[in-house]
Amino acid sequence: MKDKLPIPRVLAQDGPFQRGFSIADMAAPVTKLNFWGVRGSTPTVDPATWRYGGNTPCLELEAPDGTQFILDCGTGLRMLGNRWVAPSGEKSQGTHILITHYHWDHIQGVPFFAPLYLPNNEFKFYSFRSKFLGRDSLKQVFEAQMAVPYFPVDMSVMSAKRKFQEVEGGESFTIGENKITTRWLNHPQGCLGFRIETPAGTVAYATDNEPGNAKLDESLRELAAGADIFINDAQFTAEQMETTRKGWGHSSWLEGVKAARQAGAKTLVLFHHDPDSTDRKLDSILRQARDEFDSVFAASEGMVITLGAPVQGAMITLTHLPQLQSELQVTMETPGTNGERRIQLKGYVVRIDDTNDKGRVSVGVVFTD
Repeated sequence: MKDKLPIPRVLAQDGPFQRGFSIADMAAPVTKLNFWGVRGSTPTVDPATWRYGGNTPCLELEAPDGTQFILDCGTGLRMLGNRWVAPSGEKSQGTHILITHYHWDHIQGVPFFAPLYLPNNEFKFYSFRSKFLGRDSLKQVFEAQMAVPYFPVDMSVMSAKRKFQEVEGGESFTIGENKITTRWLNHPQGCLGFRIETPAGTVAYATDNEPGNAKLDESLRELAAGADIFINDAQFTAEQMETTRKGWGHSSWLEGVKAARQAGAKTLVLFHHDPDSTDRKLDSILRQARDEFDSVFAASEGMVITLGAPVQGAMITLTHLPQLQSELQVTMETPGTNGERRIQLKGYVVRIDDTNDKGRVSVGVVFTD
């Protein structure tokens, strides 16, 4: 009879930790997605929104081949710039920045992105030609927001290499080993959604879209079809969309769930949170969404999602009640023949279940590190 393996002891500790995930030693291809800004319309500094974050849209995606993408340039871009790590690919093509549209909350971080002021960096920007601006729309927009009298210096002080490429909805192109597909979304003055297919999985990014236009609803489903991660606008409630916010170009968690189901997306990430939505309100929205769809997250600043790595998680019994999607650090003590080893895991609270044990609560955790 084989000896029984020792049962590891699990210790859980609430509190902040440095988020991150190393992919250097993994044999399988891994895509890493970092959330630097998740708020819509305008940044917030209200303490009631600190847990999910107050910076406007900005995501960073590192593909298995080392290609680096940035999705939108809201105020979260400044935070990314302060922790900048240059692309790691052997044949680096610089960093590729995909801009969904030209509203302030998606471009206002550009003047404060420190890597743009360093001559060794190279960036290529992609977005559509606006019918209001014509040729070189993207370049015009960035130059205009730094022009007199809106900013103390203009873009000429940025010494990094910069290129601009116009793309339209319905296009597909390849960057490194990654396929990029664009689709039009329903938003005032136009908006692109981006689908990035990497060797480790597919991410669909569809911020700022309002359901109700049959053609564009189909574009959204095409964008998200079978995606591993579907990031979708969830700024308003269903009631707001039917009344005071109809025509504003945004969606709700309920419409995101519907689209995810129809598209066969595996995980839905609620994004572009309303500046007036407190952490408690977002907790409530997330609970409602999880009642309707198995795998849902509400985007939060600092959140990291990896594709291609084995999903790791656990149900843990605690004597206190943590907040949904709060950070949790877990220490596993695994006795062995060579002594006791401690493994520290970091993750997010994704599920809270009632238990019959008085004073205890069962917590589901997904580990990111």
